Amino acid sequence: MAFSRRTALLGAAFITTAYGTRQTALAQADTQTLNMAVGAPVTSLDPHFHQLTPNNSVADMIFDTLTKFDGRARLQPALATEFRAIDENTWEFKLRPNVRFHNGNPFTAEDVAFTFARIPNVPNSPASYTTFVRPMKEVIVVDPLTVRIRTDGPYPLMPIDIASLRILNKATHENATTEDFNSGKVAIGTGPFKVIRHQQGDRIEFERNDNYWGEKPAWAKVNYRMITNDGARTAALHAGDVQFIDTLPTTDLARARTNRDMHLSEIAGTRLIYLALDQHRRTEATPFVTDHNGKPITPNPLCDARVRKALSLAIDRPAITARVMEGASTPAGQFLPMGCFGSIPDREVPRLNIEEAKRLLAEAGFPNGFKVTLHSPSDRYVNDSKIAQAIGQMWTRIGVHSQIDAQPWTSYVGRVTRGELSIMLYGWTSTGAEASNPLRNLVSTISRETGYGASNRGRYSNPALDALVAQAMRTLDDKQREATLQEATRVAMDDVALIPLHFQTNIWAMRRGLKHEPRVDELTRAQDISRA
Repeated sequence: MAFSRRTALLGAAFITTAYGTRQTALAQADTQTLNMAVGAPVTSLDPHFHQLTPNNSVADMIFDTLTKFDGRARLQPALATEFRAIDENTWEFKLRPNVRFHNGNPFTAEDVAFTFARIPNVPNSPASYTTFVRPMKEVIVVDPLTVRIRTDGPYPLMPIDIASLRILNKATHENATTEDFNSGKVAIGTGPFKVIRHQQGDRIEFERNDNYWGEKPAWAKVNYRMITNDGARTAALHAGDVQFIDTLPTTDLARARTNRDMHLSEIAGTRLIYLALDQHRRTEATPFVTDHNGKPITPNPLCDARVRKALSLAIDRPAITARVMEGASTPAGQFLPMGCFGSIPDREVPRLNIEEAKRLLAEAGFPNGFKVTLHSPSDRYVNDSKIAQAIGQMWTRIGVHSQIDAQPWTSYVGRVTRGELSIMLYGWTSTGAEASNPLRNLVSTISRETGYGASNRGRYSNPALDALVAQAMRTLDDKQREATLQEATRVAMDDVALIPLHFQTNIWAMRRGLKHEPRVDELTRAQDISRA
């Protein structure tokens, strides 16, 4: 494999604890069937519709990519066995032979070309994958097992980017709609599992793909349930109704560690929990920021970097980690944890500073603060609404009086995508643990031409930042590229493009008799679970 880059290895250990002998429903269960439950709904089975971790988890069970990341964010071959840059403008990928889709159709280079052409044309995508295909100026089918991708100048991230792009079958999917995928009709890939039934927002039933080209999963059947209520999900595990869950509530951590019938699987993850702030409405008022009498403020105060910095300095991140997250997070001051490619080694987490926050607000013209509504999902991230409540209380100390509006994810994400809100709690997992991912998606100016800014919820825009990101994307030398990514990160954080809060610790829980390979990217996949 002729490709070299510095990969990020997050050093947190996989922790497993097993005790006890109490008989459970697992002992009598069908040993070929896995019953699992996840805490966030899957919004679509179309692998190109919505760039969202729950969707990516399920997509990895159904589909494959040309390259992939292992559980520690190290790049690996997948449907492509080899890849190399043959000149400054061309990447070549050698494809795996004798691979078939679930319906028996052979996998060829035509399917790759079709897939990459489809991605920018998926309608109504709330978080598009287009950013990963925009650098592709031409996809050339050399022969059935060779693809070349031409770019306009050097592009070092091509093998990394395509790890996010699940491959479809041209013959099967040429006229398929997102609704066709969601019905299960065309949820057909080359992956380790086949879809048998999909009940939107509730469950997906899978069976093993016995013709899978890779390592065969341990399970003949998988019942993949979506139980968004923390208490109900945990209760289902304790009762033996499911054998495995993700996002174990932090309130259950202490009990789970001493439970003789359970294992925990834990790893420090790349999931950044942050606040996005509306910076699109510059001359007009933003809808959920008013003076203390409820009158809209013009111009939008969130467009003033002093106000954004004051809001950040009023947040006690270590207190949130200790009290709300019960230790299951790490305070954040940038996009990625220390040690990841493009993170800044000497970047400190913003420290609580009430007096400086008040000074900045007064300097910006708000000596008495103002009123805000902080919106949050209630069922998407670990303790999401509790985090929002804690921040609201902290902001009161600088005169920013907050109302918290926590909503179910399915309604919340629509309002965020439509740009209806002012301050939003959100989360992002960076594919490959490299800073280019959040820089392109979260804070680059929204652009149809480049595909950047696909998840820029506050619609932040900074030409200086955009120029640095563009420069990094064309720098082949890893050391130079990392330095440029660090500079871009420093610009974004100094300007408070968003307010980083913490990195989640990824925690899964399972019944005795199972084992699990944890992932820094938080994906919850049946192929990572096996019998102990």
